[in-house]
Amino acid sequence: MPKRKDLKSILIIGSGPIVIGQACEFDYSGSQSLRSLREDGIETILINSNPATIMTDPSMADHVYLLPLTTKSIIKILKEHPQIDAVLPTMGGQTALNLCIEADDKGIWKDFDVKLIGVDIDAINVTEDREQFRELMLKIGVAMAPQATATSFLKGKEIAQEFGFPLVIRSSYTLGGAGASIVYDPKDFDELLSRGLEASPIHEVMIDKAMMGWKEYELELLRDKNDNVVIICSIENMDPMGIHTGDSITVAPAMTLSDKTYQKMRDMAIHMMRSIGDFEGGCNVQFAVSPDEKEEIIAIEINPRVSRSSALASKATGYPIAKVATKLAIGYSLDELENGITKSTSALFEPTLDYVIVKIPRWNFDKFEGSDRTLGLQMKAVGEVMGIGRCFQEALHKATQSLEIKRNGLGADGKGYKDYNQIIEKLTNASWDRVFAIYDAIAMGIPLSKIYDITKIDMWYLKQYEELFQLQKEISTYTIDTIERDLLLEAKQKGYGDRQIAHMLDCLESEVYTKREELKVQRVFKLVDTCAAEFEAKTPYYYSTFENEIETASGEITIANESVVTDKKKIVVLGSGPNRIGQGIEFDYCCVHGVLAAAECGYETIMINCNPETVSTDFDTADKLYFEPVFWEHIYDIILHEKPEGVIVQLGGQTALKLAEKLTKYGIKIIGTSFEALDIAEDRGRFSTLLKENNIPYPEFGVAETADEALALADELDFPILVRPSYVLGGQGMKIVINKEELVEHVVDLLRKIPNNKLLLDHYLDGAIEAEADAICDADGNVYIIGIMEHIEPCGIHSGDSNATLPAFNLGDLVMQQIIDHTHTIARELKTVGLINIQFAIKDDIVYIIEANPRASRTVPFIAKAYKEPYVNYATKVMLGHNKVTDFKFNPQLDGYAIKQPVFSFNKFPNVNKKLGPEMKSTGESILFIDSLKDDEFYDLYSRRKMYLNK
Repeated sequence: MPKRKDLKSILIIGSGPIVIGQACEFDYSGSQSLRSLREDGIETILINSNPATIMTDPSMADHVYLLPLTTKSIIKILKEHPQIDAVLPTMGGQTALNLCIEADDKGIWKDFDVKLIGVDIDAINVTEDREQFRELMLKIGVAMAPQATATSFLKGKEIAQEFGFPLVIRSSYTLGGAGASIVYDPKDFDELLSRGLEASPIHEVMIDKAMMGWKEYELELLRDKNDNVVIICSIENMDPMGIHTGDSITVAPAMTLSDKTYQKMRDMAIHMMRSIGDFEGGCNVQFAVSPDEKEEIIAIEINPRVSRSSALASKATGYPIAKVATKLAIGYSLDELENGITKSTSALFEPTLDYVIVKIPRWNFDKFEGSDRTLGLQMKAVGEVMGIGRCFQEALHKATQSLEIKRNGLGADGKGYKDYNQIIEKLTNASWDRVFAIYDAIAMGIPLSKIYDITKIDMWYLKQYEELFQLQKEISTYTIDTIERDLLLEAKQKGYGDRQIAHMLDCLESEVYTKREELKVQRVFKLVDTCAAEFEAKTPYYYSTFENEIETASGEITIANESVVTDKKKIVVLGSGPNRIGQGIEFDYCCVHGVLAAAECGYETIMINCNPETVSTDFDTADKLYFEPVFWEHIYDIILHEKPEGVIVQLGGQTALKLAEKLTKYGIKIIGTSFEALDIAEDRGRFSTLLKENNIPYPEFGVAETADEALALADELDFPILVRPSYVLGGQGMKIVINKEELVEHVVDLLRKIPNNKLLLDHYLDGAIEAEADAICDADGNVYIIGIMEHIEPCGIHSGDSNATLPAFNLGDLVMQQIIDHTHTIARELKTVGLINIQFAIKDDIVYIIEANPRASRTVPFIAKAYKEPYVNYATKVMLGHNKVTDFKFNPQLDGYAIKQPVFSFNKFPNVNKKLGPEMKSTGESILFIDSLKDDEFYDLYSRRKMYLNK
């Protein structure tokens, strides 16, 4: 019996702005879900306040409401759309579930006769209320850690006395481990208990006996109305219990679990899912397993929704969990649905992996000065990367190469820790770079037994690390001329990059590449096929690896390459890698639209990216997806294999842009603005010369490469001075200094962190208004400004942290004309083809240029949503030379004003200075529409505009 006939119109609740603990994996889930419903002819209504996502694109749903996620907004939508039959709240993370419960408590669903699908309220309540969950688990015979609930400070103290330390405190109804902590020392208990009670919306915490050192696992499940259950993926945390899964290095499939225990865990997970309620959809279950021969299993928690790990599991297996979960919610059964990759097996067929995936989180502690960098139960990562390899070592290396933290992989890059005490400290207090510190510990000769005692990371993983180090030692005894093919092949099969091998052999990276070509040690591409090649896969989703040559029956010597190159014209789009502050989901939005526009122009589209949370890495967004690090060696081999017409770099943020020079050097065409123009804009000195030649004002500046040069400049420029490094994103390293002491201190610190960088020193225009413009420019010099935004906060607060108003609200005609003229001149002078973003400071009615970025900016999706225009689509067609700017009929529609509001995740770092300055700190954004400047919300923002300015 296929889908329900009573569901013709469905409301989907999104997850709102990106915060630590709830990122773009829910944009991916929501996008898949909307597409899934529309395939079945169901009308879709979406509420989500995040303008940067694909999910809120007008093309995704029949009606998109960019409104705050409140019950007031829900009532407004239900009144406007009385035809809504049901609400699906499982695609929007904890935010959507909490809003769904609140609406249920207020009787809203009942008042409007709206059914709940994909989950039921009882299931949400029983899994979120830790006391109810514990009682249910006891009833069905599933073991849990000794635990008790506290709804008051006094009760919490009594429980601690009974259990003894260490203890775990977990808050009810929170996301990303908010309010959770491990308490080792009784003197810290009072403060952490208070924090946990405050973080919970119902002021309830569960206090557990800490199962330190136990191993942690997750299973992703789907169930249909006939009670068929499939387990899509098993995920093992390399880090033991005590570190939030979002901050753990995770591996799929599970590596160190005996088959007997795995089968037992499967049965428990299915039993748990069936016990929490009678609903159709997805579930994520977490377990802890004792690290001894007994392999005792205890349940940690169950989430009756698509989770952070669902996106990872979908990308790891190629099985679209959110899409299938949505189909189940509207009444299909698993055996009626096809597997999207094979197109010949059903969705009831469980994925099998013949490769290994490793996910590593990406942190941004540098943005939160003074933050506690130790990892624990409260999630702190802002993004993640995934590596796919034929073995754990290869996948681990590919994941570390994807992180973009100036490392070339594990070890062999001269950047490891050499100090014994520092290494021990990093291992003892789980640090963000512990994945590298383990390698350094082995290199230093610290025995595996000691590393295990400190970290409790399973010995199997530590031995994998040890093998890698032994291989590095062996390779280091050779030179580029003497290394043998088998040894070079082994290094590549275990994921070592050419740069690392060059480090070991003391030669150039290019020499290693030449040697590999000579010895025929070449990268091949394999399909992610969900079924370990038992059935033919129809979806072009690839990863790279290295294999030995094989001899076919006919005697031909070959290497099995599963990526077949067509004779169509191709375009490669480079993705933006892991999410981080300053480079988030808005670039995923741009990449997806770039891919779709290139396809409309008749090109075969190829996407390269390594972020498992995004829509751009969905297996059916581009014609071909290479899930690979956005790392030169990998990109170059894909380009040599595919031979595209060119590469689009201006949609993938700074990640893609940074590769423009190398692409140009190797004769690979950059689609759109040339590297030369990109370089002029990035090189502060050359750019200022361009402005000078065109009589465009800019703050007085000078370039310094040493502290002495900076001091000499300070006498000419006058304080306050804004210090900025070149080639960075999100205002990294920018600071306003007010005297010589501060200047020297900051310059020395910057040059230590970013050696050989050119620092630009500007006279800071105190009290200036900041504005920015985004524009599209074509090869003939036609320029169209898509939006001019005025910041509510003064100049000096990073544009990503400012409330930005579209259109500008109090810049006179004289100032607006200068902005328009300067934008046109700069776009043409830089020979921009595609998008450009220019930032301005306005003082005494003179418009000064702060900087220009000839690429997609953070604000493009916001402007596109506010004006209801597909600007990235237009810009891509201009880049490809398919259209001129003058071909498009621009028709922006906006009554009143749209305000881009930054959203911060400071609650994850309670002790951090929350003041704002030139370095970006916000993790996401929401959009606010107002009818006029008399609106209370605008007045409130404007009155507080200078409160947070920090030098």
